[in-house]
Amino acid sequence: MRAGYSIFLLILSLTVCNAGKLSNTFYKNTCPQVEKIVREIIQIHTRNNPSLGAQLIRMQFHDCFVRGCDASVLLDTVSNSKAEKEAIPNQSLGGFDVIDDIKAAIERVCPKVVSCADILALAARDAISSPFKKSMWSVQLGRRDGRVSLATEISGNLPSPFANFTSLVQLFKGKGLNVNDLVVLSGAHTLGDSRCGAFSRRLYNFTSKGDADPSLDPAYAKILRKKCPNPASPAITVEMDPGSSLSFDNHYYDILLQKKGLFVSDAALLTDKNSNKIVTRLQRSRSLFSLRLQNR
Repeated sequence: MRAGYSIFLLILSLTVCNAGKLSNTFYKNTCPQVEKIVREIIQIHTRNNPSLGAQLIRMQFHDCFVRGCDASVLLDTVSNSKAEKEAIPNQSLGGFDVIDDIKAAIERVCPKVVSCADILALAARDAISSPFKKSMWSVQLGRRDGRVSLATEISGNLPSPFANFTSLVQLFKGKGLNVNDLVVLSGAHTLGDSRCGAFSRRLYNFTSKGDADPSLDPAYAKILRKKCPNPASPAITVEMDPGSSLSFDNHYYDILLQKKGLFVSDAALLTDKNSNKIVTRLQRSRSLFSLRLQNR
């Protein structure tokens, strides 16, 4: 995933939905084959693009945290009003072509039935699940598609990679999420890459003394400076979870405790006593991490 502002990517059947009552059987009578269609197309795409899971999870997060899970991130710009996808944090989103392929396939079988918001939720789940050969969580369906998409609404709704702990907690609280949710959802940083610009200020002159961020492991900072010279090319990317960026696991918490979290917002999770305890618990148990994710 080419992630500039990608901070918390994991939305597993997510909390902020533009919908009425969701159900596992929402399309039972109107499009019973919807999950099969999504799964088969995702399997084809993930063979050619192993980072697709990271791309789609990020896309779903950026969708849900603005107007709810209404697929407004998929809408194109109309008239003089730029759509969400045109905002800077969304310009590096990937996977739109995959969603288009799935939508076209479903429309041939069940025209005007399945929402794009549900397609995105299923596609993100299946892309993450593909390496495991099974669905990693159940997705309830019944989301409604939105018709409004404004680039101006992105600022203030998506967490910044430079955010401190207080700012993160306030943002998540506004979405009905707590500190536990913040730490668990941050675990999605086990997937994907980031452009240097999202963290390079930690490497150069962080305190106006020509130094690196003291909360970043010095040896790791040295490695990152070699990968991201100052100024760095926008094309350069770095794994958010070195050596594990294509694996859906709890390794992110290992590197976090080693002071190797890539963003200021990653390091911020260690600045609060309660948050630090949650990080440690999740680092010690992969099964607990998976269970917590499935319950988000």
